[in-house]
Amino acid sequence: MTQNPFDALGGGGGFDIGALFQQAQQMQADLQQAQADLADARVEGSVAGGAVTVTVSGTGELVGVTISPTAVSDPEELEENLEEIGDLVVAAYRDAKARADALADQTLGPLAGGLGGGLGGAPGEGGVLGQLGF
Repeated sequence: MTQNPFDALGGGGGFDIGALFQQAQQMQADLQQAQADLADARVEGSVAGGAVTVTVSGTGELVGVTISPTAVSDPEELEENLEEIGDLVVAAYRDAKARADALADQTLGPLAGGLGGGLGGAPGEGGVLGQLGF
């Protein structure tokens, strides 16, 4: 007398590995599309009333920097102004990167299925891949 251990999962027909595999493939396709959409997205961050604006992709890659002429307030103090502009570029990048990270969380979060910690992570950690032992 043998009993199928998958009968406990319900449905009378046992465990449908084909349906599970199909669902996993769909999730992978959705994730790949979301990642492509993020790579194409553009997010701006700016500081000092728009004196410096930085553009990053949705994945956080720096793709552009715009410096307004108003960033150089006194041409006689150009060296000091350039140092300040460098600091403004860093601050604008941080602003844009935070916006890109928020966009990524918004875009990829639903695909993680509430498994916590995003997709990464070491085995035993909160990420989806970590939970699967990868």
